[in-house]
Amino acid sequence: MSFAFAVTGTQGSARAADFTTPRGVVRTPCFMPVGTRGTVKGITPRELREAGSQIILANTFHLHLRPGEELIERLGGLHAFMGYDGPILTDSGGFQVFSLTDLRKLREEGVAFKSPIDGADCFLSPEIATGIQRALGANIIMAFDECPPATMEGAALRESTERTLRWLERCLSVGLKPHQCMFPIVQGGMDAALRVESARRTLAIKGDAVGYAVGGLAVGEPKDVTYRMLEASIAELPANKPRYMMGIGTPLDLIMAVDRGVDMFDCVLPTRNARNARVFVPGGGLNLRNAEHRDNPSPIMEGCDCYACKSGFSRAYLHHLHKSDEMLGGILASIHNIRYLIRMCEEMRAAILGGKWEEFKASAKVA
Repeated sequence: MSFAFAVTGTQGSARAADFTTPRGVVRTPCFMPVGTRGTVKGITPRELREAGSQIILANTFHLHLRPGEELIERLGGLHAFMGYDGPILTDSGGFQVFSLTDLRKLREEGVAFKSPIDGADCFLSPEIATGIQRALGANIIMAFDECPPATMEGAALRESTERTLRWLERCLSVGLKPHQCMFPIVQGGMDAALRVESARRTLAIKGDAVGYAVGGLAVGEPKDVTYRMLEASIAELPANKPRYMMGIGTPLDLIMAVDRGVDMFDCVLPTRNARNARVFVPGGGLNLRNAEHRDNPSPIMEGCDCYACKSGFSRAYLHHLHKSDEMLGGILASIHNIRYLIRMCEEMRAAILGGKWEEFKASAKVA
């Protein structure tokens, strides 16, 4: 089975679609839980499936450092290695490398950096990053790009954007396995005109890509800037291909992204927050460590169909687990947060297909 994408319903720019992959159909809008090192922290593959997960993300940078792509390929690829049978997307590692400001040196050939594990000298180039992803065996792999900080501007930002385009051409020189495809990434920082140019030139380089990503957003800039840059980026992207906005994971961000035509998104926020006792509820969030939950018999959220809530685990119990640093607290909170975002995507899809997107937006209690 190859890749295909079919839009099944639209409401304004928002759309619902079926994205067919060799590992199954992904129904969009879709939130992808992040399994950086080959695991969504504390969550088994079965629990992910029970939460409605259709596709997950893993990270090239971290898996390259440990245990190494050669080992994973020898043991049957990432799907077999981590026991997840659905589609997997791998980030190229670009964001992680460029976040190592004090440990890396950028040049046209690629990026030299010190391993955050043991300080060893490492090097990633477009060809190497693509080769690692090929060996890992994910279904969707990402082009190796430069992710500029939100403050970059002028000549430096243009050069960064140009470099991402040059690196895309080099990524495409590496052959992939039959079950794989590559998403190019639109960059351009906080310059709308440069983002339009980046999108157009990306299409000129790889107009027949299975899908396209928008990167370099949600990196500390104001929300209104995020949304304006997103609009500029996707305005040029084809309507018959999936659009992936990288690195967003709040309920409000998901609604704002879908409203502008995004199909897929990922973020570590739901599970990172959960490990710190913060959980999603309508209208905002709760910190389960707070004393107000100490003797509260209610679940995290009344009516929630996640395992943590429907099994009757009380806020009092979860408060106790987090205060006692018991790992079960983070696990149950992670299951809730993942299910909360996946269910929101299911509800957004139903609203779009049912012609009720505007009503959904108006009634959504998000912050």
